[in-house]
Amino acid sequence: MTNASPFQPLQLGDITIQNRIGMSALTRSHASSTIPSDLMNEYYIQRTLGAAALIVTKGILVTGQGTEWPHAPGIRDSEQTSAWKKIIGTVYRGGGRIYAHLWHVSILSADSMNISDPHPKTVYAPSAIPARGGKFPHIPGIPGYVTPTAVPQVSIDQFKQATVNAKLAGFDGVELHRANGSLIAQFLDSTANTRTDQWGGSIENRSSFGLEVLKAVIHVFGRNVAIKFIHSMPLKETLDTYRYFIAEADKLNLSYITLFRYTIHANFEIEIDGAIQHDMLQSYGPYIKNAKVFLDGAVFPEGAAILISARKIDGAFIGLDWITHPELAEWVLHGKPLGNALDVPHVKGKLAQDWTVGYTGCPAAIYETML
Repeated sequence: MTNASPFQPLQLGDITIQNRIGMSALTRSHASSTIPSDLMNEYYIQRTLGAAALIVTKGILVTGQGTEWPHAPGIRDSEQTSAWKKIIGTVYRGGGRIYAHLWHVSILSADSMNISDPHPKTVYAPSAIPARGGKFPHIPGIPGYVTPTAVPQVSIDQFKQATVNAKLAGFDGVELHRANGSLIAQFLDSTANTRTDQWGGSIENRSSFGLEVLKAVIHVFGRNVAIKFIHSMPLKETLDTYRYFIAEADKLNLSYITLFRYTIHANFEIEIDGAIQHDMLQSYGPYIKNAKVFLDGAVFPEGAAILISARKIDGAFIGLDWITHPELAEWVLHGKPLGNALDVPHVKGKLAQDWTVGYTGCPAAIYETML
């Protein structure tokens, strides 16, 4: 068997990507009033022309219920969907591919306001248990998290409608967010899910919500569906729960599964209480038999190349280096050292006057210096 290369094409579902260095989903707040913007269009075409194999969008909210991100994009109505369609057209004309990263914050919502939705709605979760903490980047003080209303079916329908809109917009596929305390993670977590019906209790029951969401999304997008995992519970429960869930999800003909390693920079928003660091690839990789395997979280080009060459992973998603180096894959291909510093204060789109700072204003590579 020959070694694979980061710059070999890879089949993902119905599409072929031209290399194996993808751009990870990142929470970035540059959609004015939740409408994807021209600045976002510029951001994505920069990375497309920088040879991003597959762009996974910033987190797209499937509902505006309670989230404190005032300028996180949505895909809930025709205006948002049309704005995404414009961006996707630009990416396609540049030769790129793009997945929508669908995100439901649920209990990670501000109790005192619904910033991204002018018509506040009920916040749904597996159980009426608020998250610990409640400090938000864009809200003064510590307002606390909302106490949610326990109900599952409404949220499955929200994911499905967002997926329908994503297909109308022209996305190549969708990636579900199962990380950092989001809704699917809450159903899996026995401390957040205390239900005693078919949605809670056993590992099988706690897994049922996420698997039903996947099935609803697959009904729309076929085999062009993926999911991203970060662990968030004590180790023994994490291993048992996620090995079961990943094995069951892998039976659904997904395009890929992303395993995200817990890192210092991976967690800007919340503390992952009780989570114990462990080798995600070693712990869960053997349970993925059908889907392509991607690794994310503190993945650097050199390390990704080693893992891809050894066929331990099919590809890698990189986040922060794509922010600072809009032509990242070209930098790697040409042997250009990565030297642009991360603008931490603006990494998530703080409410600054100039939104290009730390977003589209990063320096490009000067290839003449490589000769």
